[in-house]
Amino acid sequence: MSTSNDIFRVSGSFRDSSGYVFKNGRGEILRTVNSSYLDNYELFQSSGLKDKLIKSKLLIPFKECTGKQFDNSPKNLKVEKIPFISYPYEWSFDQLKDAALLTLKIQKLALKHNMMLKDASAYNVQFHHGKAIFIDLLSFETADDKPWPAYGQFCFHFLAPLALMAKTDIDLNLFLTQFIDGIPLELAAKLLPLRTRFSPGLLLHLFSHAKMQSKHNSSEKSAAKANSSKISVKNKILLAEHLISIIRSFKLHTFKQTEWGDYYNNTNYDDKAFSSKRKIIEETLTDIKPEMTLDIGANTGIFSRLALSNSKLVVAVDIDPVAIDKHYLFLKKEKIANVLPLRINFSNPSPAIGWDNQERESFLSRCNFDLVMALALVHHLAISNNVPLEMLASTLAKTGKHLIIEFIPKEDSQVKILLASRKDVFPDYHVDGFVQAFEKYFKLLKRAPVEGSKRELFLFEVIEK
Repeated sequence: MSTSNDIFRVSGSFRDSSGYVFKNGRGEILRTVNSSYLDNYELFQSSGLKDKLIKSKLLIPFKECTGKQFDNSPKNLKVEKIPFISYPYEWSFDQLKDAALLTLKIQKLALKHNMMLKDASAYNVQFHHGKAIFIDLLSFETADDKPWPAYGQFCFHFLAPLALMAKTDIDLNLFLTQFIDGIPLELAAKLLPLRTRFSPGLLLHLFSHAKMQSKHNSSEKSAAKANSSKISVKNKILLAEHLISIIRSFKLHTFKQTEWGDYYNNTNYDDKAFSSKRKIIEETLTDIKPEMTLDIGANTGIFSRLALSNSKLVVAVDIDPVAIDKHYLFLKKEKIANVLPLRINFSNPSPAIGWDNQERESFLSRCNFDLVMALALVHHLAISNNVPLEMLASTLAKTGKHLIIEFIPKEDSQVKILLASRKDVFPDYHVDGFVQAFEKYFKLLKRAPVEGSKRELFLFEVIEK
């Protein structure tokens, strides 16, 4: 059992020599500032940049710790905690776009204080209170006339995946699960349509950059020359402004037609059934009062937003990139702060990746919710993905304390559609088999039929072991 004095180093924090992130036994997030970074940190403080960024809600708030410092570092910083950590390959197109624009906005502000970002990783951004926010407190260094060292990283992490999503296919941000350091520009150049070579911005920052990078990688002399070149602060600001204009120009001109992008307009719910389902869920939320809620198969978030009256945060996940982007844009427009939409395929959730498979945590390892909602989901996993009901119950039991789940029987038209093109090899897929499978991991608290349909909602509580 951990105590308040225990220290746990965050497994994904090891690449930056300036300092690393750790947790104490109270779950607080802290960061060391190593001696090698101290001069830059002091400039970050004294220049007014830190106060400007925090006041503008662009940088995660933090304060210096008093008393004995951990690991003999000159300073320790206590950082505001992000309730749920997410990763770029889980974000929608517009989430990644907003993260890119945030990074460039911070770069411009830093340059006006004679500092610049030495890192431009997409992993330096999280979504907090409904907005993208920068979390790397040690990413700032003196600018002077040095080249922007994070330019290439910005292109790998933001420019390439956004260009691929906007110009080729929205699904291509999933490459980021395989390329943890960003999508190689040479690969992006091969995958982009020929017409994109006539875009001045992409020609300069992606196609020509890819060729130049290849040349420098094969020549130490060329690389040394590039690194020793001088670029004024003014020109670095112009570079940031040019990149901003390119990123802003990226749009999903027409949403790709997907199975779920228009789900609620193509379902077999009539008004009576939809109202009944909504009422049952609202009553459940009132009874449970969850602070943290996970909605699996959230689509565009109609039921996710019901949980806002009780929850401090609702993580709304769905397999469909169109539905997730629609949800994010709706939340942004309506200024709804406490719902985090993420693209998660629950039959193949985000794995643990990176060094030693610990640098970025798996989705399931990050789940510890008060309530999990799994509505109109079971039939897709059990029939479309051949997941046995007991295995589904076992996995859902790892995600949260309570579960409200909808069972859709074979008599339902949506299940009939799934079975129309395949042999029915699911003899245990019936309500009694469902309850029997789930009661191995959960205690049944409530069972309610959805009026006007053949569906039922079940409220379960995890059996503690």
